[in-house]
Amino acid sequence: MFSVRTKKRFLLAITSLFFSVGASAQGNNTLMGGNDVGFESIAERITKLEKRHDAFNIYVNFAGSVKSEHDSRTDQWESRFANRQLRLEFKGTINDKLFYRLRHCLNKSAKGQSFDNFAEATDIMMVGYNINDKVTVAGGKLAQLWGGYEFDENPIYVYEYSDIVSHMGDFMTGVMVSYRPVSNHEFAFEMSNTYQKKFSDIYGASPYVFEGISQKQLKKSSAPFCYILNWNGSMFGGKLNTRWSCGLQSLAKGKLSRMVTLGQQLNLPKFQCYLDYMGAFDQLDMLGIATSELMPAIVDDDESGSTFHFGKVKYHTLTAKADWQFAPSWNLQLKGIYGTTSVSEYEHLHNYRRSYGYVGSLEYFPVKKQDFRLFLSYAGRKYDYTRRCGLTDYNTDRVELGVIYRIKAY
Repeated sequence: MFSVRTKKRFLLAITSLFFSVGASAQGNNTLMGGNDVGFESIAERITKLEKRHDAFNIYVNFAGSVKSEHDSRTDQWESRFANRQLRLEFKGTINDKLFYRLRHCLNKSAKGQSFDNFAEATDIMMVGYNINDKVTVAGGKLAQLWGGYEFDENPIYVYEYSDIVSHMGDFMTGVMVSYRPVSNHEFAFEMSNTYQKKFSDIYGASPYVFEGISQKQLKKSSAPFCYILNWNGSMFGGKLNTRWSCGLQSLAKGKLSRMVTLGQQLNLPKFQCYLDYMGAFDQLDMLGIATSELMPAIVDDDESGSTFHFGKVKYHTLTAKADWQFAPSWNLQLKGIYGTTSVSEYEHLHNYRRSYGYVGSLEYFPVKKQDFRLFLSYAGRKYDYTRRCGLTDYNTDRVELGVIYRIKAY
């Protein structure tokens, strides 16, 4: 079986994982999630062991802070210490053909969901196979191939999400095939479940959809699948990159959602920025923002257990983010978000909601060869409603002082 020396190395790796104290960006959609080149693992530091293979890697993704939050609806500030993100990750390349990745969130429910039996806490559990140097297939619970750089970013590095990304399902069970005609362009197709939970758990036991002045009962789809086409491009030596996608999701019988995402990134040695557009065109309000805000004022869920949802809802989001490494070990991040929401069949609900987001963060990296940063950030949101919809404008503010550490344990 294993030699005594191999066992000792394994035990040291596991020990370092649990006794370490809490970046290259770790993409959700990148199958292996990046290589974290240049960062030294805790096991290497303890054992002085030169790592000669990439079959077994352990990471702890941690972000925590002391935060102070304000909501204009109550006009109160609340302060507390809180864990922002905590994820455990295993990944590896067994040989030039076979690879795997598991990422599990330690502060979400570990109960298997009613449709796919994966825990909500399990972000990714996939196995991939390189058929040749151009074609790769993968299956399991995957990060969906929606484009855009906000969607792809490791959650520990995101201080505030846009409306669409914060309300959509990111990780679903399915299969993916990618084709790289040349080294700097990749085309991929993914087929996955639309949901993790059963239809009745999401929309209720007796759901209805509002279509104009009529109400129609919803029936579940016999094949609730999501289909995504994706293009990842890299031009000018990696200085200009793209993550574009379009997709179709079956939400209910006769009810679809169409989504388009266009992400562009400028990647310079000390300055990086991206601009994302996301558009969701739902025949049933999948994201649920419009339904949760407006439906309670229109109709109450009755005693029979019936629930009511909007159909034909449109969401649009523009997100821009810039990172500037203005001095050694320092990074300044600025981010802006703009989004609109419309319920198409009601004229008075056209663009009834406009949301604005603004984020600023100062980050300091005190330790070389470690993806460890101290940060001070501000995130604000403002929600403007048209007078005709009957909702009241409000805004939120959040100030945080904290730490982000992607621990490369082994």
